[in-house]
Formats: sequence, structure tokens, C-alpha cells
Amino acid sequence: MEYTGSEYDGEWYKGRMEGEGKYGFPTETRYEGELRDGAFHGKGTLFFPNNSKYEGTWKYGRAVDGKYTFADGLQYEEGEWEYCDGYDRRFYTECCDGLQPAGRSQLTNRIPPRLIPKNHYDCGDGFYNPEKRMVIDYNHKFLRNADDDEHAWIVKTCRKGWDEIVGVQPKVEA
Repeated sequence: MEYTGSEYDGEWYKGRMEGEGKYGFPTETRYEGELRDGAFHGKGTLFFPNNSKYEGTWKYGRAVDGKYTFADGLQYEEGEWEYCDGYDRRFYTECCDGLQPAGRSQLTNRIPPRLIPKNHYDCGDGFYNPEKRMVIDYNHKFLRNADDDEHAWIVKTCRKGWDEIVGVQPKVEA
């Protein structure tokens, strides 16, 4: 584990992780639950740095059943998913609390929206600097470098940390 940056606190059997334990990944994701022969096996939960979680049943390291809960409490259950399905594009907070009055649009699911540093984009798991082509998490720790496809997607679709005039602009005669 010293080579991968992972941590383990739990039961061992014949030099392998087995029984109840907590396994921490270098990405700050952690697993808490049952292990067998060094793999997730039985009931366990993956906790993600963005405060979401996946609770499931594992068999030799693979999830065989479970549910994902987003940080805001919205639960994803396969087959009964009604949120953001193509017909209803409201944010989860709008489903729970109602829509804002006309003229006051809600730009994110967060109330109030996250402040974005100037010259950066909010790409969902952190802030993107298009000049350095680098994504940092919301605590300003390095996450990754963006390839050409991700750069194009972020610049096209994500919220900006600056104001921009949009719409019809009259031509000024010089």
C-alpha cells in the first residue's frame, strides 16, 4: 500500500485484508465494510470526497447490488430514476423546493451557487483553468490535466467565473 498511497485499518487473515475494515484510496475515497482475501466482499460502502456514497453488496471486488446517494441526498435507483430524465430538467433542489420566480434562474443545484475563481470554469468536480489546462478540486488540490476533448466540453458547457455580454450586440460604426 505504500506504493499506491492507500491505507488500511482493519482485520487481517494470513497476511491478507479479511473481515471488517476501512480502506482509504489516495483520491480520498474510502471503503468501509467487509473484505475477503484482500478484496471488497460482502456489505460495504464507498464514501467519495464530494460527500456522495455508494452502499452495496460486493463479491470478490465487484459491486453486484447497491445504490448511489448524491451529496444532496438524492438517491439513484436503477429502473425508477425520475430525475433529469430528458422530460424534466429541473435541479433536485428545484424539485424539492419549487422553482425560482421568473427572471431569477437557478444556475446550479447548490443554493447559493459556488463562487468560481476569475478566469476559471466550474466543471462539476472542481475548477478548470483553461490557460494551464488543469483541473483542481474545490479545496484547490490538483486533480488532473484536461485533454483536448475535456477542454472543449468544459469551455462549451460549464459555468464561467466571469461575466460576459451575451445576446444581440449592435454594430458600432467607426
